[in-house]
Amino acid sequence: MYLNTKIFKAIAFKPPTPLPLSYWLLILVRFLLTLLPQTGYIHPDEYFQNVEVLAGDILAIDVARTWEFNPKFPIRNIFVPKLMLAPPLHFIRIVNPYTKHFLNIDLRTPYYLLVIPRLFICFLSLINDFCLYKICVNYGQNFRNRLTIFASSYVVLVYCCRSFSNAFETIFFSVLLWLVSECMLKSDKVIYHDEFLNKKYKEASTPVEKVKIFKLKTHLPGHSLNWVAVLATVVVIGIFNRPTFVGFAFPPIFFWLHRGLGSTVVGFKDFHYRMITFILCGIPITLLLILVDSYYYGYLTMADIESLKLSWDNWVVTPLNFLRYNTNMGNLSHHGLHPRWLHIIVNVPLLFNVLGIIAIIVLTVHIYRFLRGQYKKLPRIQSIMGLMMFSVVVPVAALSLFPHQEARFIIPILLPLVYLYGNYLYPNESDGPKTVKLKTSLRYIWYTTNIILTIFFGFIHQAGIYPLTNSLHQEIKSTYGHHMHVITTHSYSIPTFLLQLESTTRVYKDRSTGRRYRLAPTTFLHKYGSMPMNELFTKIDDTLTNAEELLHKQKRPYRFYFASPCSLEEKIREENSRYPYIDIEEDFSIYPHFCSEALPEFPSRRDQYCSGQNLMKLKESQSIDLTLYQRISCYLKRFCLRVYRVRPVEKTHF
Repeated sequence: MYLNTKIFKAIAFKPPTPLPLSYWLLILVRFLLTLLPQTGYIHPDEYFQNVEVLAGDILAIDVARTWEFNPKFPIRNIFVPKLMLAPPLHFIRIVNPYTKHFLNIDLRTPYYLLVIPRLFICFLSLINDFCLYKICVNYGQNFRNRLTIFASSYVVLVYCCRSFSNAFETIFFSVLLWLVSECMLKSDKVIYHDEFLNKKYKEASTPVEKVKIFKLKTHLPGHSLNWVAVLATVVVIGIFNRPTFVGFAFPPIFFWLHRGLGSTVVGFKDFHYRMITFILCGIPITLLLILVDSYYYGYLTMADIESLKLSWDNWVVTPLNFLRYNTNMGNLSHHGLHPRWLHIIVNVPLLFNVLGIIAIIVLTVHIYRFLRGQYKKLPRIQSIMGLMMFSVVVPVAALSLFPHQEARFIIPILLPLVYLYGNYLYPNESDGPKTVKLKTSLRYIWYTTNIILTIFFGFIHQAGIYPLTNSLHQEIKSTYGHHMHVITTHSYSIPTFLLQLESTTRVYKDRSTGRRYRLAPTTFLHKYGSMPMNELFTKIDDTLTNAEELLHKQKRPYRFYFASPCSLEEKIREENSRYPYIDIEEDFSIYPHFCSEALPEFPSRRDQYCSGQNLMKLKESQSIDLTLYQRISCYLKRFCLRVYRVRPVEKTHF
């Protein structure tokens, strides 16, 4: 009979479509850039919010546990970091003895500790690509162009291959969009056929025909609660990872709840049924995550569980603590306050360049049409275009309400942006010559900008910290037992886990005597941010004095290093002249190293500190005119990290 095959052909599985070669090349580039490795350092959170803490737990080493993981008031969930980073770290812990014995390869060195977790995250980032591909195929859109644009974004090549909680948030958001889009598509098809069969049922003239139509209706697949348990789980995990995920999850869940409303077969009863079921499905995973955090931070112990003596003090809800902390304006001021237009005016163009600008223009046109009442020219509210548009607008608008706005907070909107406007960068058959030229120019701008930003954030921004850490690791191993003091200024913090320092909190047992003891720390990392130079030298003086006292009283040898951007060379020498008993000698320099906290000034024609031109500390009476080329060359060479060896001047007594 009619419709007996049409209904199910519409929902049938479609065979996979081959992907373009350009996309596979970009995937290869993604992994190669991860393996190099990328020495760029985007933000301290890429280490200290996740991998630093887990490395301390799994590898039993000394790490810097930031205030976010303070058991007194924890605001970070531990389940998601363990889910994403525990596998590669356990791999290092388990496999390392065998690689050292059979291959003479030590995996517990800065390179492997940096690359192996990133490589695992790089594999996970392919989930984003898969979700975009599935959405495009399901809705008959050109996935080749969109996948190529998506994979060439520096956000994917750099941000999504780092251990940012924002990178994990991007994965959860992509999965949410894919699942909801599939639910919308299936519901549309089922509802269409359900309404059609209802109409035919009413028009049927004989009982036999009505029975046949009724049987067809009973064979229609269910659609109202599709993926409800998975969606609820993803949303809850995403919120525990970053409570800001509420802003990202709201549009997809809103569209999932409203599927088919307004049709003759779906009403508000179905809406409430879906909402209640969704909430109920989210309760088990919520309780599980609260249990995990409570146990990890010491609020809940096995003794408490066995005795069943539980109270409210045994539980910790990290997302609530996160909200309590971030709703306090005083707390946000410590991290930097920004104007609320920063995301829209600066961060969207910075992250997504031409796609971001196109999105702003198109959305401005939509707002204008809405205000003029031209509703027919707007995307249909229950369409995939509506879902993607709201998935861009709502998160950015929600995050713009908070005065602390970092660019990485909005990287998850890349997928809906590429779906909406990725095809705008490729001409089609109906475009005229001017439109073809414009789209070709935009595509070249896209690729060029992303190449530049990949190089900058992947290999230049704060790029001296990893080589410095690698050098320190080797020296700590070669001078075992020495005290090591390292002061950094106007740069990001050194990731402590890369140094593989022996744990000073772990209790060891002497096999011969049975005595228990802890190791005393021997490496001291002093992080002074952008401290004024006079205060910084007071710290250097104090540290050197204490090190000398230990040397003379306890025969404890030491090494003392001071790392600073090259642009501060003149200020360092000037301040050092006030401390004649402290010798600060340049040990080595690492280039490139871009540090926005200490940008160099463009040298004058008679600059005395252009060491790149062999002008070493010229006397004021001397003068050499520098050419413009020499000044530019000198300026570029100041984008480096200089490491100084600090010693007392000989014959100086403390």
